[in-house]
Amino acid sequence: MIKGILFDLDNTLLQSRIDFFAMKKELYEKLLDKSIFEPFDWKHNTPSQIIELARNKGIDPETEAMIWETVTRFEEEGMRDAALSPGVPEMLQFLSQQGIVLTVVTNNAHSAAVKALKETGIVSFFDRIAGREQMKALKPSPSGIEYILAGYPDIRRSEWLYVGDSWIDGRASELAGISFVAFCACEKTLKQKGVEPVARITQFSDLPDILAAL
Repeated sequence: MIKGILFDLDNTLLQSRIDFFAMKKELYEKLLDKSIFEPFDWKHNTPSQIIELARNKGIDPETEAMIWETVTRFEEEGMRDAALSPGVPEMLQFLSQQGIVLTVVTNNAHSAAVKALKETGIVSFFDRIAGREQMKALKPSPSGIEYILAGYPDIRRSEWLYVGDSWIDGRASELAGISFVAFCACEKTLKQKGVEPVARITQFSDLPDILAAL
């Protein structure tokens, strides 16, 4: 029986317009200019992977500040007037009535996530929200999931579920030892990354049936 669900934010709960490709391109070029790393094929990496690569190489406070200024600018632009994915309010209402703990784990800044959830009228459904400030490392690291799980010692990992649209959500779930449901995720990318969800959904109205099956 599922007792807790973690949700991704961008392109899961919200249909934001964050240009992640442009974000990672700018990050790569700026870090390359600073000679943080040698040229490589950055197109197959996520922004979080480029950031973690730079951190592992060693960066000064000025470069760290530049990274987050760049990321925050793209987030603010992309989340402006973001709309809820179809069926989200009804789905959250149903899950809440079942007594399921609802949380959010996102690579976005915590303040930006809370603001977006408030503006779309669903923030009250969530017991906890983990942004990048609550993480030791960004997804696909399981750090954000571990932060949430630590607050619920009475809920076993087998009773948690992560719902997200990306392979990094699935990998983070796998590393944390919890099940992953893919929402409108690219099956080709999931397969390439070796991520196997317990279920795939294309609309949130299907989630209650998935829970019943699990």
